[in-house]
Amino acid sequence: MFSKIAVTAAVLMAFPLAAAPAAAHEARAEPLPLAEAVQLLPTSAESRDGYQRSSFKHWVDSDRDSCNTRAEILIAESRVEPTIEAGCKVTTGEWYSYYDGVTLTAPGGLDIDHMVPLAEAWDSGAYSWTAQRREAYANDLDADRSLVAVTARTNRSKSDQDPADWTPPLADARCTYATDWVATKLRWQLAVDDRERAALTELAAGCGQETVEYETAP
Repeated sequence: MFSKIAVTAAVLMAFPLAAAPAAAHEARAEPLPLAEAVQLLPTSAESRDGYQRSSFKHWVDSDRDSCNTRAEILIAESRVEPTIEAGCKVTTGEWYSYYDGVTLTAPGGLDIDHMVPLAEAWDSGAYSWTAQRREAYANDLDADRSLVAVTARTNRSKSDQDPADWTPPLADARCTYATDWVATKLRWQLAVDDRERAALTELAAGCGQETVEYETAP
């Protein structure tokens, strides 16, 4: 998967250069086996009291290069150079939805999935964040695992469920999914509840080759 902050040559030619992004946060965790990484997640009961999707502002154009977060992900994840029209409208490309193994060439069939859904993030600790931090979470382009282009049907099937209730329909994707989920929760210091931890522990037991590497969000 390409880095979400990478910009294709076509985009650089089509849009004015924006200021360079801030340097990456320096505190990095060493790669850990997935099973060990699961154990680093704090446990907490979840509550959705007060949740509103509008509490997480997205999709924004944080670097003011005319491309919002959705467009940035489509550009970064296209396996071929995408076609981009005025206003950073991505019209064609080639995207592989790893949840279900489907390849698409039109972005209309894709959703940009928050690896840990906004409602789940709220339940797991984001309820106490500032609006600015929730916006940063909802538009996280600094970690490849945070946001992913997938078929709309799988994203909507997943909805706001955690791995205790939903995993990708493609069996070969489940170890990657568990790894991405754990890395995202560790990056943002989000908790898990008992059912979620049990599901992740069971998944990790069958994913012995997976390792988790993450960078703590600023």
